[in-house]
Amino acid sequence: MELSNRAEEILEELWRAMREEGREGLALADLDGFVRDGTLAELEEPGLVRRQGPLLLLAEAGEAEARGTVRRHRLAERLLADVLDVPLTQLEDPACRFEHLLARGIEERVCALLGHPQRCPHGQPIPPGSCCGATGRAGDLRLVCSLEGLRPGQGGRIAYLQAEDPRQMQKLVALGLLPGTPVRLLERSAARVFQAGFSQFAVDAELASAIYVRLDDEAQEPVASGPRRRRGWRHRRQAEKAL
Repeated sequence: MELSNRAEEILEELWRAMREEGREGLALADLDGFVRDGTLAELEEPGLVRRQGPLLLLAEAGEAEARGTVRRHRLAERLLADVLDVPLTQLEDPACRFEHLLARGIEERVCALLGHPQRCPHGQPIPPGSCCGATGRAGDLRLVCSLEGLRPGQGGRIAYLQAEDPRQMQKLVALGLLPGTPVRLLERSAARVFQAGFSQFAVDAELASAIYVRLDDEAQEPVASGPRRRRGWRHRRQAEKAL
């Protein structure tokens, strides 16, 4: 279903309000502009939203559409922040434009490129897709991957930390493992031994899974196993242009 940008904005707001903030819906009084330009009718006619008294609610038929819209927006933010180095304070506008370019299906390739992130740069959850939890398809290229997913010798710079347990996050920060820090996996055994800056650390698999690395040229390769080929800056530029 093709929706206008403004219609998708309403679906995003409804999802955040009802599924994340615990609100009953959006006040119709605040949506006069969307009523006048026909945007609300664009959502009501196919049954994606419904009115209940003074509120606009997300209808059952609109759940998947709203969820997908939120997912594309937050993946766009992750891509802009982690791969294109857009500052956090400047993400919103380009992410809004970029999300509408992520056609269904393409978003799964972007998700795989980013290592299937669970949260956007602002810490909000990214609804998982059918690609999440999969091992990846042959030829899938990764630009971001958890430290746990690397082989010895591979590395790059820390893109972000993704730990559900606040104590794990505190431990990583206390070790100085901040975004931008160069890292390289040295050994995979009972512990994951890696170089970060001028120091070496050993962590377990769970903690290694919380460290996401923007891979350097040598580490960027298809997910599936096979002959390893060196991939230089030209390949990375081609991958970024393809997005």
